[in-house]
Amino acid sequence: MRAPNPDHQAPKGFQYYPPPLEPVEPGPRRTPAEEARTLLANSDVATLATLSEDGTPWASMIMFGTLPDGSPTLMVSTLAEHGRNLERDQRGSISVMSPRRGPDPLQNGRVTLAGRFEKPEGERREAARQACFDAMMYGKVYEKFGDFSVWVLNVERVRWVGGYGVMGSDDAASYATAEIDPTAPNAEHAVEHLNDDHADALLLISQKLGGYPDATAAICTGIDRYGMDLSIDTPRGKAPQRIGFAERCEEADGLRMATVELARRARTA
Repeated sequence: MRAPNPDHQAPKGFQYYPPPLEPVEPGPRRTPAEEARTLLANSDVATLATLSEDGTPWASMIMFGTLPDGSPTLMVSTLAEHGRNLERDQRGSISVMSPRRGPDPLQNGRVTLAGRFEKPEGERREAARQACFDAMMYGKVYEKFGDFSVWVLNVERVRWVGGYGVMGSDDAASYATAEIDPTAPNAEHAVEHLNDDHADALLLISQKLGGYPDATAAICTGIDRYGMDLSIDTPRGKAPQRIGFAERCEEADGLRMATVELARRARTA
């Protein structure tokens, strides 16, 4: 049997975007595990995938909480098909999407966590209950009904996709020990501020630090503790580029100083 081709079968000479005209070091990124931990820490809605009795994959929208090690927690009813599925087969996964920005949702980040669900006991159960209560407005009411149970997903595999050509996988140990990005709650505002008030600085950064001296405009499409993502307009077409900060941000409000340093570096380049 012929092995599947792991790459797109692109036409000869095809380029997704114009390459940089000057050599640049790729900016550092969060690991897939860091991306996953950060996304789950700032979300409470996911798609749950379970297996129905006849083996059919079954997808449902659920709300979730997280334990300190990142394990997702659910409170579900056996009146729902996914609740009955978990009682019979504990294999499953959840998929979490980042908030949509721009016209193409496939350019935004998402993560899938796969493993086995369990009904926790003892202190772990109390922590899982509280995590569900924190996420679900009526969690304490639901718990009083006999058809609701608390579940925890023991993560075995992590798959993160950050957009076209940006993706990676991690294991359970990496996920459990990964740090949550402290700047994430401020990232959306930072992106809006940069695009609204500092378009000239973004253009200069793309020209001097991004390897695109022919850039005519640039917008910020994402930002985190390690750097920013730009979408750059050139006469050769539109191109994405990652620009790294001099140092990673350790505080929630660290993005402002990090971007100021980038602009200063671009002006003196």
